[in-house]
Amino acid sequence: MHPGLAPFVGALPLLGVLSVLSGCTVGPNFTKPEAAVPQEWRTQGDPRLSTQAEVDTQWWKSFGDPTLDRLVELSYRQNLPLQIAGLRIVEARAQLGIVTGQQYPQVQVATGSASAVGLSDNAANTANLGVLDRDYLDYQLGFDAVWELDFWGKYRRGVEAGTAGLLATVADYQSALVSLTAEVARTYVVVRTFEVLIEQARENVRIQEEGYRIADSRFQNGATSELDVAQASTLLESTRATIPQLESGLEQARNALSTLLGQPVGDVEALLAGPKQIPLAPAAVAVGMPAEILRRRPDVRSAELYAAAQCARIGIAESELYPSFSLFGTIGLEASTAGGASGNLFSIGSLVYSFGPRIVWPFLNYGRLKNGVRVEDARFQQLLVNYRNTVLKAAQEVSDAVVGFVNAQKAMAFEQAAVKSAQRSVELSVVQYREGAVDYQRVLDAQRSLLEQQNNLARTSSSIATSLVALYKALGGGWEVRQDQPVVPESMQGEMEKRTDWGDMLSKPRSQETKKSSPSGKE
Repeated sequence: MHPGLAPFVGALPLLGVLSVLSGCTVGPNFTKPEAAVPQEWRTQGDPRLSTQAEVDTQWWKSFGDPTLDRLVELSYRQNLPLQIAGLRIVEARAQLGIVTGQQYPQVQVATGSASAVGLSDNAANTANLGVLDRDYLDYQLGFDAVWELDFWGKYRRGVEAGTAGLLATVADYQSALVSLTAEVARTYVVVRTFEVLIEQARENVRIQEEGYRIADSRFQNGATSELDVAQASTLLESTRATIPQLESGLEQARNALSTLLGQPVGDVEALLAGPKQIPLAPAAVAVGMPAEILRRRPDVRSAELYAAAQCARIGIAESELYPSFSLFGTIGLEASTAGGASGNLFSIGSLVYSFGPRIVWPFLNYGRLKNGVRVEDARFQQLLVNYRNTVLKAAQEVSDAVVGFVNAQKAMAFEQAAVKSAQRSVELSVVQYREGAVDYQRVLDAQRSLLEQQNNLARTSSSIATSLVALYKALGGGWEVRQDQPVVPESMQGEMEKRTDWGDMLSKPRSQETKKSSPSGKE
């Protein structure tokens, strides 16, 4: 054995003890926070709602509209904010790889150098060198390593935080899927609503033009005054004026839909071919029980996971309060031609080494480090409160959407009856005016009421559809259908792989992360 190895061999028992004790982990362990949720929905007894069946994971298909189905599928492939959310998962995967690597020797460096050295004849400390060489060659070749032992669990907590952060980005991606699906469906309903309103306005223009023709004919024949003509013209032109305003709203809704599909404005018209009618919602929907939103809604899971990641950071900060233990080592070869040395780098006599344990304890910075722990703990508490608030808002959103959906359906029957009555009133008033039994004001009132009731019916039908969309969004449904799909489109994968070696990080499906356990130890 080389004589210089004796001190290291004597230190082996100490290193073994440090390695065994490195299982200690400081800081709190995360437990799932409690959150209050209602036991049942206030409208739970309504026949339109079912709490027994599972929430439909492809709820948009319940409208029975192939155009909507096609738009949702296109948005999954082309929506740009969704792609950004997917890239954040890839970033988190790489970041987790970094913190995992911190558990192993943090410094691993191979070094080498070859230097030509020339010393001055006139500089201090060189005049008495005598016959020693003033010009020589120096060679070095070596390997350095430093391994800070994870004695207090700092790096294990880092992996915990990285894992929870990765799962949180997956939940964020799922939340983006839920929001995207709901926004595409809602915007599509808005487009169809404007189309129906425009068609109704044009139909009422035709009805009012006929009323204007009758009033003008009676005026020309001396059967009535010019007042009837002026009133008929006023109503007709005001109805005509609503059409450009509605067309403006329709164009804006189409533009919004184009953006959701990741397309330039104006490219969506071909996709909207088909019947111009508001999608019909099913008569009954499955809403599940209130407690299920904690499992289903991705934003609730995301809030929990971000809190779990922050909990682990408390342990990282707390580990800085204690001494750190490291193993360091340097081994290599060194040779020189100075003083007549051979300069043979690759001989046993050129071996140099230095290794052993090291302890670092910044105890004079205790106050600063203690406040660092307090900062992380305060952030953790904020995220716990945010989790509870997220749960409360989720329950509120479901309750609001349920109430909107149920009441809009109740109003639908009344609106349909009102439209039928208004249509009959227009028919009767026109006949009676033509016969001179009533003045034109009755015709005006009937025609104005018809347009108003038709618009109310269209808006109520639209409200049923948008309330159902809001309900499914609040329930957190829709993200499951993309569970086994890669988060980065194939075309983008090729673009990124040309720049960087990504391994399987780009093509890996989300299901590989979501199958992991939750931070609280439950699925």
